[in-house]
Amino acid sequence: MPNPIPAPIDACACPLCGQPNLCAMEIAKTTGEPVGQCWCVNVSFSPELLARVPPAAERKACICQACATKATHA
Repeated sequence: MPNPIPAPIDACACPLCGQPNLCAMEIAKTTGEPVGQCWCVNVSFSPELLARVPPAAERKACICQACATKATHA
């Protein structure tokens, strides 16, 4: 039986919840327009939160603000 082809990683979707991550760098790539500083530069991502990112999405898709906020208030 052949191995299934893995789904491509969507860099604009949060790897934890699948919602748009609003990554400024990805928006700039998509639109060709600079959008300024990303919301994530002022947020700390705990090692526990980062460990929840599937290995295939590591360094390929950003966690969204909702998941980051939820993790800091949990």
